[in-house]
Amino acid sequence: MNEERDGDAAAAAARHARYGRLPGRIRFEEMTEGVEAGPNGGVRASYAPEGAWKYYACLALDLGL
Repeated sequence: MNEERDGDAAAAAARHARYGRLPGRIRFEEMTEGVEAGPNGGVRASYAPEGAWKYYACLALDLGL
């Protein structure tokens, strides 16, 4: 039983050495970023109906059914 406590104490000491302190706080201002939006509302690509089929997935088609 004593050996188990020594192992637990050693593991706890190693864990404390590695994770003993939490990182510093991050302010809310550092987490957000303001970006100016353009007149098109952020949409860069136009809709092309003839190529729209490329972006849809169908399990039946993937399995060859």
